[in-house]
Amino acid sequence: MTGEHRDTVGRRHLLYGGAAAALAGTGIAAYASSTSHSSAADVTPASAAGHPGYVDVVADFGAKGDGHTDDSAAFAAAYAYAEQRAAAGTGRTVIDVPPGVFRITKPHAFLDANKPSHQVNGLRFRGAGLRISDIVFDPPNAEDAYLCRNVDTWQNIAFEGLRFTSATPGASFFYSYSTGGAANYRFSDCEWMGEWEYGLALDGSNTNSEMRWEACRVGGAYRKAFLYSGLSLNSKNLEQQDQFLNYWFTDMNVTYEWGNFLEFPYGGSVTCRAGSYIITGRRPTPHPDYGFESAFFRFPRASHFDGAQRFHAEDIRFELRDPSVVVIDCAWNRGTVHFNDCDDTAHAFKDFSDDLRAHRYTIGANGPLVRYDSCQLVGAHQFRTTAAAAPPVCVRYDMCRFGSHAPASFLALDAGRGRDFVRFTDCIPAGGA
Repeated sequence: MTGEHRDTVGRRHLLYGGAAAALAGTGIAAYASSTSHSSAADVTPASAAGHPGYVDVVADFGAKGDGHTDDSAAFAAAYAYAEQRAAAGTGRTVIDVPPGVFRITKPHAFLDANKPSHQVNGLRFRGAGLRISDIVFDPPNAEDAYLCRNVDTWQNIAFEGLRFTSATPGASFFYSYSTGGAANYRFSDCEWMGEWEYGLALDGSNTNSEMRWEACRVGGAYRKAFLYSGLSLNSKNLEQQDQFLNYWFTDMNVTYEWGNFLEFPYGGSVTCRAGSYIITGRRPTPHPDYGFESAFFRFPRASHFDGAQRFHAEDIRFELRDPSVVVIDCAWNRGTVHFNDCDDTAHAFKDFSDDLRAHRYTIGANGPLVRYDSCQLVGAHQFRTTAAAAPPVCVRYDMCRFGSHAPASFLALDAGRGRDFVRFTDCIPAGGA
């Protein structure tokens, strides 16, 4: 926290201290005495028009941050206050989370946006830094328990300098439902730990889009996926889920135990640029859909609208420590997949590496267009074909080095299929021969 902000907080406590104390007491008391979560009506406005818009979950709402006390009521009251402060569709509230370990047991206590008739723009959760402000989600039951939910209500939500840990295996971090009112999320300097069902589960029929992660760490484990597009619990039009677009991951440390990083049963436009991507173990029990496999990028459904099948990975170092690890499994029947300056050969010395099929594609009459530029690649790449006729030329490797095979044996193809749809340009085979 900067010196300038400390001065602002100091003046706030001097000028608004009485009102803030009343706000905290009212919000927490209302939350604790209700069977449902706090609502805007439960919270005293603390002179909303004149209040500076910064609130602190400890100073203003009584959170303890000691790792033992249930701070659910404090966070619920802080969010309820931010919701009430919104005016003319604009948020104007920053919720500060100071150093500490904050235990939350109530689902949706961190963010409970469930008023799609009052859509709002602009909310910021600001921690003190990675592994300084820790949020521990510990609901009594994991099933359908989400720390945050946004049901067609907020756009432009920022999370900064926070660590989120699931203390109840199988709980989930964020449920986002949209028919046009939930979009534009930004996570910077954040971390996820523990065993989750979902990180972010996207649902609805439109514009769960424009989401970015910057310098974040994805740790823990995921029974389904860290980002799952198209949960389909409430969608009124399943095809319109293909409007979920534009997800950007930059300078990431993706080092988790098992599960999928990105899974998109519905369309998406995704860019992952720079970072280290590692899956450290394997699933403890087989999953009905994946067996023991874990994948960084899983796109399992073939048909999508145009413009909703685009994936780009650049400047990423992958570590394939186990034969159950998959880099990409893509069933798209059109669109583009591009890997540029990526390397998955760190464990090419291991006995299983030659037999890896960590890059898998289904190729049809319209592609997708698959391209690898200046990459170092281990094992072989698998291509399944769907069309009766030979697919067009749609796969290309430019200036790549193969860690296990020469180009002639680098492709794992369906029986009886030729390799004419693939081009190799200035590539270096295994051994440099």
